[in-house]
Amino acid sequence: MADNLRALFSSNDPSAFDIAEAFTDRHTQWAVVAGALEEHLHRIAGRSFDVEDLEAPRRNLIVFHGVGGVGKSTLLRKIEAALTAAEHRPEQWGAPTWTDRVLPIRIDLSRAASAGSDFERVILTIRLALAEALGRPMPSFDMALRHYWEHAHPGEPLDEYIRRSGLTGRFTNMLPQQLQAGVGEMAAALALPGLVGSAAGQLTSALVSALRDRQERAQALAGATRTAALLEATPDLEALSYYPHLLAWDLNQLPAKKRLTPVVLLDTFEDTADRHRDLERLLQRLVWLMPNVFFVIGGRSRLPWADPSLHGQLDWTGPAAWPGLATSPSPAVPQPRTACSGARQYLIGDLSPEDCETHLARRLVQDDQPLIGAGIRAAITARSHGLPLHLDLAVSRFLEIRRTGRTPTAADFDCSFPALLARTLSDLTPEERHLLRSVSLLDAFDLDLATRTAGLTQQAPARRLTERPLVTENPYALWPYHLHRAIRSAVRDDDHSDDRWTPADWHQAATRALAALGDQWTNTAATGPSRLLLVACLRQGLRLARDHHLTDLGWLTDAAHAYTEDSVWEPLSLPADTSTEPVPDTPADALAELLTAIARRQHEHRQRTADRLTAVLDTGLLPAELAEVGLYYRAKAYKDLSQNQAARAGMQQVADAGGRYSPRARRGLANLARLAGDFPTALAAVPDLGWKGRHHRVLGDIHWSHADTAQAVNAFEAGRTEAEQHSAVGERAMTQVRLALALSFADPARAGDELALAHQLLNGLDQRSNTLLAQVVALIKDAGTHGITGRAQDLHTDIEAAGLPFLHRFVELALAFHHAVRGEDQALTATISRLRALTATGDFAYFTDIAHFMAALPLPEASTTRWAKNEDDVRTAWRGLVRARQEHLRGD
Repeated sequence: MADNLRALFSSNDPSAFDIAEAFTDRHTQWAVVAGALEEHLHRIAGRSFDVEDLEAPRRNLIVFHGVGGVGKSTLLRKIEAALTAAEHRPEQWGAPTWTDRVLPIRIDLSRAASAGSDFERVILTIRLALAEALGRPMPSFDMALRHYWEHAHPGEPLDEYIRRSGLTGRFTNMLPQQLQAGVGEMAAALALPGLVGSAAGQLTSALVSALRDRQERAQALAGATRTAALLEATPDLEALSYYPHLLAWDLNQLPAKKRLTPVVLLDTFEDTADRHRDLERLLQRLVWLMPNVFFVIGGRSRLPWADPSLHGQLDWTGPAAWPGLATSPSPAVPQPRTACSGARQYLIGDLSPEDCETHLARRLVQDDQPLIGAGIRAAITARSHGLPLHLDLAVSRFLEIRRTGRTPTAADFDCSFPALLARTLSDLTPEERHLLRSVSLLDAFDLDLATRTAGLTQQAPARRLTERPLVTENPYALWPYHLHRAIRSAVRDDDHSDDRWTPADWHQAATRALAALGDQWTNTAATGPSRLLLVACLRQGLRLARDHHLTDLGWLTDAAHAYTEDSVWEPLSLPADTSTEPVPDTPADALAELLTAIARRQHEHRQRTADRLTAVLDTGLLPAELAEVGLYYRAKAYKDLSQNQAARAGMQQVADAGGRYSPRARRGLANLARLAGDFPTALAAVPDLGWKGRHHRVLGDIHWSHADTAQAVNAFEAGRTEAEQHSAVGERAMTQVRLALALSFADPARAGDELALAHQLLNGLDQRSNTLLAQVVALIKDAGTHGITGRAQDLHTDIEAAGLPFLHRFVELALAFHHAVRGEDQALTATISRLRALTATGDFAYFTDIAHFMAALPLPEASTTRWAKNEDDVRTAWRGLVRARQEHLRGD
């Protein structure tokens, strides 16, 4: 309602639009409460239930915890309303299944703390609610409360205190009246009418004596086993904290027609925190001593009562005492079908984008239409990351802008709110605030990363921070912790807090974070390669170095080489709009752009890749060994674009440099020689290539081009084995595709098996050219059957979109084989014509020769191809593959 009032008073014309509370579903949380409450009602109605049993485990509570602003207070208010009257219950929640009478009592502990009140206020709030609902005294408790009041507040009437402390309401006067009525009942029970107006101490002494003497009428009114002992104790705050035991007993003695079950909702429980857990200890006694009362607790942190380490700080601790609180940390809220599980502690999550949209659309309405436009709602939703507090602050900002006479735009909401950060920082220690800012630099972290980024020597503060709900844990992730994204944005954008960081502070923390990431990667790499850790460290490290202009690339250089080593190409830091990337102005910028361009080439036209690499090389920001990487991959892009003269120049430059990319460049030159039809030169280069030059793959490509299937298969199998030995999954997949290619002409059955394995190995590697080549292999494997030409046309379209024109030649070669097998001379002539046009530059010209060989056609003119063996042998081998396929199809 406070938010509604703020909106109401934000305009001179509040009637211009409707202001409504936009509560967003939370039906699963209601299912949790309803299920647990139903279970509670069933338990306390059982014959075995004993309200005086102080040893049985307690299951009479539900805890909702979550980051500040996530909607815990709103949820508790809505639960209170839903339990009060059916018309206040959201329709989606459905009707409860119980018929028992329940009494919701919501207590805002933050308000209690701000008013300087504490446990007394909680006790009086509960008793006042019962006074209104029952209209009768609670004899045992009322006697003890009156005794306490005269001792703790001498001369101060209870009704005056209630009014002064803000506990006013329509039942303000009921409690003093009921206390007096209770005294009258007790005096009558003791047959001492003269004590009605006496001091509470006198009546208490008389009652204690009667209970000790086991007088039947006294025991009927105040016969709890421990009543006499409680009344004999000094009536101080410590005694008051045990009096709820008497109130529970009184409730249990109510006649069936009067019986009800209080549901006490303790909101903002985090405000009870203090160094010695004093108030928390008193509230825990309240919950424990009233097992017939159901409690719903909302706070920012998990309730740690099941933690045995708190023994001595609280009265009842450990999983045996609180089995529902001992469930694994922060379980997700279950679906309604599992709402009655033993868990009693749940994390309140963020709202979904759909719920955010609903909230904003319903919050302000004008002429039955949302006052906040769809574009603005989308911008707010994206920036909020589902945090309800951010939504409400954005609504306030919308009204503020509107009040100035300007129409709000989506850009006005691309911001964070200081109030959100202030709410977050309010209950953090200075050390935790420092840690919070430090880890806001990281997308995800573990205790070691957090500690080192903060420049601390002990992990304990980081552990404490991770236990707060503003940090989310995924135990299965590489780094299990990450900050709530809305809070992270607010921390990074902070320019209002008194202890906000200076740019130098951020720079120092970023330097520490980069070093910590590097140490994690290098230490792990020393014991065994971890691709997952490599990519994760690169993603965070590149962003840190780039955003904070860190000039020393350090370990990032070695990590960049390791990333490109195996051609897997996981996405790193990809710009949202690749057409407007800023020009790199630091080495870190240049390295990030270099690796992004290399990875993005699997999703962009190769000309785009060449242009991006040229731009980053032209900056001159890359050190020589990283410039070598750019030169090599630009040369590869030129090769894929059939710009082989530029490709050769680039490969030769890298090969002559003699750096770590020199073996790759020599392989590139050998492949370029093969593409030009100079097989002897390519074959001569193989012995010097070695593993780094992928010698087996180069050799296999030479052999299959000669229709020497057996030799090609042997080479590719050797290359696959070598890749497995080096744990090079990218190379293994590439070699497997070529193995299937070699077999696709000669053995379609085995080729199908090898192709299936190739697809399996390619899965998740993001190798677009090899994925398309595998589709070519499928065409060749199926050559001679129906539907090949249509599939080929679709594949041409995909190849054109990918910007990989060299693959068009492979598709036409597959069609040539298909038409030769089927004896379709006219179609074959057209295919050869297209191949001749595609190979006019000289590259892949030998594909035109092979097409003639397949159909036993003479070459129209002398060939420029230099085969590694006699040309007649090559012709015979290719024609033999066509005849073998024809025999195979006739056999089918």
